[in-house]
Amino acid sequence: MLPRSSRKRDVMHNAEKISITMTPDMLRAVRDSVEAGEYASPSEALRDAVRVWLRQRVEDVERLNAIRARVRRSLDDPRPDTSFDEVEARLAKLHADTVTARGDAAT
Repeated sequence: MLPRSSRKRDVMHNAEKISITMTPDMLRAVRDSVEAGEYASPSEALRDAVRVWLRQRVEDVERLNAIRARVRRSLDDPRPDTSFDEVEARLAKLHADTVTARGDAAT
């Protein structure tokens, strides 16, 4: 395995340099992180931010797919729909049970 400094050079060799526009507050936050020693350079801080953004995008897609799967299962469920009156009765009971439980816990 290559030493870390060699790997970093190889990665950076394939990197493309870009120019970005940031608000003063954003730039100050990046510079503060570098000055605090959290990152070696503004570029390193921004690369980390992009990695976090990419990871968040993957997680968002996974959550959306899970929601879609639950909706699909609900739509494909062969059981009959619940009527409004049944829903209202269940919610009223749940509310009453919750109020009772909280009242018991408060004493």
